[in-house]
Amino acid sequence: MKKKSWFSRFYLVLIMAFFYLPIVYVIFFSFNASRSLTNFTGFSLQWYQKMFATREMMESIYYSTLIAVIATVVSTIAGTIVAIGLSKSSRLVKEVVTQVNNLPMLNPDIVTAIGFMLFFSTLNIPTGFGTLLLAHIVFCIPYVILSVMPKLRQLDDNLAEAALDLGCTPFEALYKVIIPQIKEGIVSGALVAFTMSFDDFVISYFTTGPGINNISTYVYATTKRINPSVNALSTIIVIAITIILIITNVIPMIRARRKNDEKIA
Repeated sequence: MKKKSWFSRFYLVLIMAFFYLPIVYVIFFSFNASRSLTNFTGFSLQWYQKMFATREMMESIYYSTLIAVIATVVSTIAGTIVAIGLSKSSRLVKEVVTQVNNLPMLNPDIVTAIGFMLFFSTLNIPTGFGTLLLAHIVFCIPYVILSVMPKLRQLDDNLAEAALDLGCTPFEALYKVIIPQIKEGIVSGALVAFTMSFDDFVISYFTTGPGINNISTYVYATTKRINPSVNALSTIIVIAITIILIITNVIPMIRARRKNDEKIA
């Protein structure tokens, strides 16, 4: 029994090291004084300075953030509305739409990317910011629907009907009764959509145009030469994501403790 417990712990440490040591490596060498990625010659912030001084890199950050934010907002609204509509639809319609919704997630990204590329080229739509944004919105919507649907299954159907009986309009019943009950699923879907959009490379590569690069396509374009500024960019992204995760996890814990304290008092 002890041997099995020891092996489980060792396996867990090995997996954690496999995931996090590369990140620590990137962060460590982002402060290297030289361009070397294997020999640390001294502490320096020059790559952070060069990152902020490089126009192309700052533009890639701007486009990645802007597209991710817009795609998250639009896909969250659209996905939530579709999910609510499906919850009130017949079983046949629900099954058909659910299966169609799962297709983009089951398909390899390269298939979806080529499909978008052929669609835009067939309609003679020039690739650029608009096509990149549209592609991100479309492939983010299924993830929002998938996150919201379980919460809707747990929702009591009588709540909306009770709100209507008490004088609420359908819109008031939606944002005063239904949305507060499923807000956790909406937030989860929005976080997944933002992550998928911000992280995407394959679909972005096939749907972007000249002069429009997000972080992933920019990094890919610089892989043929050593660019330690990419390490600095990666470090800032890791720190920002860590802060967001801490905030999103700590704030609910603080609220829960306050509620428990109020109940005890």
